[in-house]
Amino acid sequence: MNNLVETTTGDGRFVLLVVDDDESVGAALVTQLAAHRVRGHHYPHAAEALLAAGALRPDAAVVAAGLTTMNSSELVRLLARRAGIPTVVGVGDDDGGAAAAGLRAGATAGVRRPYRAEEVLPILRGIRPETAGTLDPPIELGGLWADPSTFEVRLHGRTVALPLKEFRLLYFFMGHAERIITREQLLAAVWGATADDTSNTLTVHIKRLRRRLALDGKQPPMIVTVRGLGYRFVPATRSAEQDEDRGTDERTEQRARDHLTRGVGTQPDP
Repeated sequence: MNNLVETTTGDGRFVLLVVDDDESVGAALVTQLAAHRVRGHHYPHAAEALLAAGALRPDAAVVAAGLTTMNSSELVRLLARRAGIPTVVGVGDDDGGAAAAGLRAGATAGVRRPYRAEEVLPILRGIRPETAGTLDPPIELGGLWADPSTFEVRLHGRTVALPLKEFRLLYFFMGHAERIITREQLLAAVWGATADDTSNTLTVHIKRLRRRLALDGKQPPMIVTVRGLGYRFVPATRSAEQDEDRGTDERTEQRARDHLTRGVGTQPDP
């Protein structure tokens, strides 16, 4: 059981209450979601979960349909309708009736149990769209680092300031690196499923993003146009250490050239 004194909601993470009397199942969900910046709190006993809900003020709750410590649909009713906490029902192979009762009691959705993070996360994003970015981990590829919880981008240690739409474009590209992505997929991911491809909005945003990511005029673009298909994101291969080594080599070569130039037609000092 979680110690309520140790809980906190002030760090911007999505807070999830998990009520499941199977310790291994509930704890596994908390562990999976921790990688996505979800602060999960697992309680095997319904009464303890109700007490915790008041202290934690969670963004959502997941309740197993087949609880043995309390009727699941009654717990859903208390959390969803009385406390106003969006509640998801975890449905096992034999929980069809209990799951239906939970939905009638006010559950937002049902999800397969044992839980899988990739099935739970889309539901959490739908419950609180404004916190969707906090559910995704930072991505680092080829010296490029992007954090969706803070919208920070660094390229070989250098901070790159991006407007929101360009950040979302970049993060989507990084999450699908080396794959061909169509314009329709990009528009849907950044502007929504009903976005119109008749304007040049996407083209303009990609042009700006390429310019912001350029370290120098000789660097190949990370966002490559695949004619007739869309785009492909190719992570930069040059590291900060390689940049430093190259700079050192160039300075050494320049000093050698300067030394040779000074030596032509002159005598060494006595």
